[in-house]
Amino acid sequence: MARIKEQSVRDTIAAADMVEVVSARTALRKAGGRYVGRCPFHDERTPSFSVNAPDKLYYCFGCGKGGDVVSFVRETENLDFVEAIEFLAERFRLQLEYEESSPAADDARRRRERLYAVLDQAATFFEKNLWDSAAGEPVRAYIASRGLGEAIAKEFRLGLSPGRGLAAKAKESGFVDTELRAAGLVNQRGNDYFPPRLMFPLADARGRIIGFQARKLREDDPLRGKYVNSPEGELFHKSAILYGLHLARPSIAKEDRAVVVEGNTDVIALRQAGLEPVVASMGTALTEAHLRELKRLTKRLYLCFDSDAAGEEATLRGMELAVGEGFDVKVVSLPKGQDPADAPAGFADRLAGASSYLVHRVRLELARASDRQEAFVRTREVLAKAADSPERQEALRIIGDALDLPRETLAGIAPAHGSGRTGGAVPQRLLDAGARLERDALAACLAHPQLREGLRQLGAELFDDELHRRFRAVLVDDAPEDADLVALHAELDARIERERVTERNGTERLLQLRERKLRRELAAPGVDMARAKELQEHLAKVRQALTELT
Repeated sequence: MARIKEQSVRDTIAAADMVEVVSARTALRKAGGRYVGRCPFHDERTPSFSVNAPDKLYYCFGCGKGGDVVSFVRETENLDFVEAIEFLAERFRLQLEYEESSPAADDARRRRERLYAVLDQAATFFEKNLWDSAAGEPVRAYIASRGLGEAIAKEFRLGLSPGRGLAAKAKESGFVDTELRAAGLVNQRGNDYFPPRLMFPLADARGRIIGFQARKLREDDPLRGKYVNSPEGELFHKSAILYGLHLARPSIAKEDRAVVVEGNTDVIALRQAGLEPVVASMGTALTEAHLRELKRLTKRLYLCFDSDAAGEEATLRGMELAVGEGFDVKVVSLPKGQDPADAPAGFADRLAGASSYLVHRVRLELARASDRQEAFVRTREVLAKAADSPERQEALRIIGDALDLPRETLAGIAPAHGSGRTGGAVPQRLLDAGARLERDALAACLAHPQLREGLRQLGAELFDDELHRRFRAVLVDDAPEDADLVALHAELDARIERERVTERNGTERLLQLRERKLRRELAAPGVDMARAKELQEHLAKVRQALTELT
């Protein structure tokens, strides 16, 4: 991977709006010179998450997570450093410059950039044909007949393929046949790949067009399927795409839930109705790639697939995989033959009545069983893998009612060991008195630069904690900060305002550090009388200085 030039990294960090970045994950409000909100890293009712917008730092007093804008993006988006800088550069419209790398790597990067560019141009071409041409009139009428307004259709960049003209238009812009084939826009003969169809641009999590899904409009369509996707290629992999994710990401993170439906139109209709954390798996069961993307945003999933046999199997496979990955899964049931797009206004009520994974699975096994004995065996196997929980108790009641089982029989279905729950807030780090003293001294020197010369004179050996010694070097020697030091910097920065750290506080802490050092030397074995007397004199002066401060 090519290395980003240091100046580009600095420019990107400088341009990033910390409040905007964090607000995509949690609501913030101004409080004095900082912003506060609920922590996006753990569940809490009382806001303990603090943001320093000018210095682009964050810290949570509840779970102890802290860092800068880059570490925030890395943590929330599950990206490495380079990917985080690229994420910020794209968000704030900056052009990155890369160090010299291998010709092959440079060629590959330029190739991908050109594929993104030609696919975006294709989406624009299809959009104009839908909204500005006479051929688009019946398709616009079809979109309206599905209850979709022009504004929402344009937000998702719906378009119309005319069946010809795209390749010629792209070549006018300098793209060549090999690029058009690699992007899935032309066939081997060089003709437009898609016949006249309603076009749904497919974007990655960052909003870049990577392919299309095309819906059949006419009976004489040469392609067989009602829906046809771009061919698999360098950018397009159907099993990794969640339709609408680039638009749903902020609301998924804020609401801490993702609703997964089957079709693109369902996503569009539900978003138009005001339900935003919705994505579609494009007619397939959830895959590991889907879950990796969703896990960056939430661990709570609502699955809603068709009620036919294929939809039921897709729901089951998705449930099993998601539960295995630690997701809290609920299932939304719809009447037979109905899609979410058919009644989007009432879908929120269906979410409220969603069944837990265990309840849905037990009901499914009861329906599938050929007799009472098989039903008991099937449901017992399901519940034997589950830890005790309110959902498990509800599932037991359903089994008891359906099979008319005595309470003693139900009690014999033992739960799995453990709580079955993962995650939860990380307890705040507990510092012993010595470590807290060191940290308080560093916070004061961070807040009041005039104290740093005193810190230099004390020497690094006064600090027991290796991380504290390294941060002292940041303050007195301008040493560079790694990820651990950035996190400590963010914590100290947050404590400065919360604890109202003054210069007087800092002077006192530095004196206390010196006092601690002198007391340790006095207590050390083998100290001769002369040295002991000298240490006692120094200790008396330090204690006198402390007395004068209080």
